[in-house]
Parts: sequence; structure tokens; C-alpha cells
Amino acid sequence: MAELPGGVFRMGDAFGEGYRADREGPVREVTVAPFAIATTAVSNAEWAYFADATGYRTDAERHGSSYVFHLLVHPAAERHILGRVPGAPWWLGVAGATWAEPEGPGSGLRDRADHPVVHISHHDARAYCEWAGARLPTEAEWEYAARGGKDGARYPWGDAFAPGGREMCNTWHGRFPHRSDRPGGRTGTVPVTAYEPNGHGLHNTSGNVWEWCADAFGPGERVIRGGSYLCHASYCNRYRVAARSHNTPDSSTGHGGFRCARDLTPPTAPEGRAPGDIPGGADN
Repeated sequence: MAELPGGVFRMGDAFGEGYRADREGPVREVTVAPFAIATTAVSNAEWAYFADATGYRTDAERHGSSYVFHLLVHPAAERHILGRVPGAPWWLGVAGATWAEPEGPGSGLRDRADHPVVHISHHDARAYCEWAGARLPTEAEWEYAARGGKDGARYPWGDAFAPGGREMCNTWHGRFPHRSDRPGGRTGTVPVTAYEPNGHGLHNTSGNVWEWCADAFGPGERVIRGGSYLCHASYCNRYRVAARSHNTPDSSTGHGGFRCARDLTPPTAPEGRAPGDIPGGADN
């Protein structure tokens, strides 16, 4: 984890580019206490270790289905499609889609141990954090960390999306949602350490997968931040660092993950000793 000093920062959309319903503004000064936050989203390998150690079953596993982007459904899973999401027909309910079979039955995690785990609900993310002695970040902590010290900037690296033509994050390339212009029509997650870290050492706080935060967005919903590999300027520019969205806490998708955080507290000295005292004196 990166240990961050906290302090005052400007939170929210300084460019007027957010969606009104997302309530990104107004820009306001927010104070966060010192905290630590994982430099990456939780990976498939990390989740697999947790699941093996605890026997934990995700909401998707218990419910029997999750949502998969239509171009990613495994051929063997086509007979398991339950239907399309109204208003977002590129999302398909797929029976048997889980973190271990992210594109539905017949898919797997070969060569993706270092990719972010997906099909994780807010409940699931909290369970992992509690097991790890951590917690989910607050929304303010997440944005403070995601900015990497670039107060008020549009992205973790600055204001230009692709400075000098350089790709800085994993988002959609092509005509959403019908065609990906990446080599071979590829889309989906990339490793949790893909792309350069921001000024606080955090990877992929824009794009790749949405990340759960601790905060409520509204009645019955929780905040998600960061955007995903499906975000595109023509439809969803929520890869901006101020952007926010939401989902119900039992929901899971093929582009939803999380990272852990924890409090930073000063060490507690044994009774009668001040912090920093060395037992036995300077010669010990």
C-alpha cells in the first residue's frame, strides 16, 4: 500500500464535463486524514488465494449469474444468456458468469492471474477487505489518491487524455459498443500494473475496471469510481478522475473490481513510555 499524508484537496469536476445526474460538482475543498491505499486493484491471483483460504462465495456465485459485455461472451456460454439489460443492451445476463469464469461457462483465467478480479459486488469487496485487515476507501480518499498530487487536473497524469499521442489508460477504442479497433478486436481488462503509476504510486485509477468505494451514492446504491475498459468519449467519459457512478451493493459485472485501503494511526506506546523511546537506553 501507498501511505499518504492526507490534507486538503479540491474534489470534483473543475471542467464542467461531468453528468448532472452523477453530482460531480461543485468543486469543493475536502480534508482527508492520513491513510494507506493499495497501489493496484485486487488481482485474480489475490482473490483466488482469499477464496481458497476462506471458502467465500461471491454474490454472483450465490445468485447464479452476472453481467458480461456482449462482445466478450465465451462461445460455450451463449446458451447460458439470460437476456439483455434494458437501456444498455450490450450487457448480457449470463448464468454461471463469475470471477473464475468471467466471460461465462467455458471461459477461465489463463494468463490473467495479474488482471483485476471482476464480477465482484460491494458485499464481496467488503468481505475481502475485512479478511485482509483493511477496508474500502472512502470516495474522498479514492479521488485524493487517484489524483496523484495533481490537484484539479482532469486525469491522474494531467489534462490531456493522450499526451503526445501516448495511451495512458485502458479505455474503449473504436465504435462503442459494436466494434473495437484494438488489434484483433480485443477488449477487456489488462494487468493491474499496466501503464505508469500516478504521483502517489497508484496504477490504473482511470480505466480498466470500476472500483467500489465505501460511500453510499443514494438510497440502496454505492459509489464506484475510475471508469473501465468500456468507457469512451462518445458514450461514457467517466475515466476522468472526478467522475463517479453507482451500482447496487449486490450487483456485479465484468468490469467491476476494487482496491483496499486502511487507516494510518500513530503507534501506541506501552504504559510509561513515550513513542520513540528505545528500551534499555541509547546503548541497547
